[in-house]
Amino acid sequence: MKKAVGAFFLCLLTGIWLPAAGPGALTFDKAEYAARRAKLMAQIPDGIAVIWGALALPQSNDFNYLCGVKVPRAVLIVDGIRKESHIFYTTTENYLKGEGMSVELARDPKGATGVENHYRADQFTTVLNQLASQSKVIYTPFRAEEASREVAANNEWDGRLTREQQFVKNLKERFPQAEVRDCINMLWDLRRIKTPAEIEIMRKAGKIGAQAMVEVMKAARPGQYEYELSALFQYANLRAGCPNLAFATIISSAENHPYLHYAKHDRLLVDGDFLVLDSGPELDNYDIDITISFPINGKFSPRQREIYEACQEVSQASLSLYKPGVTALEVGAKVREMLQKKGYDLSKDAFTRLSFFKEGGVTHYVGLATHDAGGSDMPKNIPFKPGHVFASDVYAVFPGENLGVRVENTVLITETGCENLTPGIPREIAGIEALMQKNARNKK
Repeated sequence: MKKAVGAFFLCLLTGIWLPAAGPGALTFDKAEYAARRAKLMAQIPDGIAVIWGALALPQSNDFNYLCGVKVPRAVLIVDGIRKESHIFYTTTENYLKGEGMSVELARDPKGATGVENHYRADQFTTVLNQLASQSKVIYTPFRAEEASREVAANNEWDGRLTREQQFVKNLKERFPQAEVRDCINMLWDLRRIKTPAEIEIMRKAGKIGAQAMVEVMKAARPGQYEYELSALFQYANLRAGCPNLAFATIISSAENHPYLHYAKHDRLLVDGDFLVLDSGPELDNYDIDITISFPINGKFSPRQREIYEACQEVSQASLSLYKPGVTALEVGAKVREMLQKKGYDLSKDAFTRLSFFKEGGVTHYVGLATHDAGGSDMPKNIPFKPGHVFASDVYAVFPGENLGVRVENTVLITETGCENLTPGIPREIAGIEALMQKNARNKK
């Protein structure tokens, strides 16, 4: 909801208005969601899966992934025994229009969603009772992707069950003949392999976000406040068709470099500052994660050059090695060999302080969330698979020098290698300096 409000006020300021939803009721074709549900059905041949939607906008990622319906207070039952699905929601055309959603979700729910069986919300218990009596197992997520803001389950002064935990408790009490199992890892495993339809959206968002980063580099100069660059990045994305950001823009400079999620945007940038800007657009609920770092005056000092070059070398070498069948740790080891052959002294602090060097730059999955599919980092010892999308991130912080540097791209593993989904950003020192100095001359 905060993203939607922010986009609304930005539209007021800029005069740019973007549709809240596409021409159809869903982001993708109905067949895309049906195929996802079919994959889940194949893993639960002995039972049904009950997936709750969010109580309010925005829709939860797992529910959105399986059916694409954004209506709050909806429930989905995926039946692995009979190979069909059931969706429950009650809505009105007036509500849907007000939220920018297709009125077809009210007029023709089956046609709009492609889910075989649609019911009013108050019919859920009746249908669940019938299906549960015929199932040996009931699957449901035991936890949410994001921790509840309303319940502190592990706090001694609260201790209430989360929504998911309460539903599990109710299932066990009402259907003692059935086994209740957690299906959250099934859902997240599915989400970790992106389909061609998902990739196309992320590819578009990545290009928009990369160009927005270029706009920031072009405009940056001493004498600006960090919030000016933050606003420019958001505006550039909005203008190109991405009304929301994946997360609040992170900007660190000077004494704030050690705080990797610093988002106050409160420093006046001065000559000699080195800037790190970490952000990304969101398009049709899919996120992109990018970080750039550069001198605010457009000219690298010797120390800035040393640290940035090390970071960039690791990043570029990693990009050249990502492919199916290899692991992040194998990439990291190969990068070390490559840099040693190029004559770099890897014992210098420019390399020893780098985070994710030995892991080949691999950090977290990216998709419906910036830290996708549960939020945990991508394991570094598993082989890459086609369809994996993750953040390739290398950074270092030098607090005593008021210096931090970071290079981050969103990367897709393809059938033969990888694709940088955030292309077009000058990453080499010469390219950064040329871009910034050219625009500095144009401003005079």
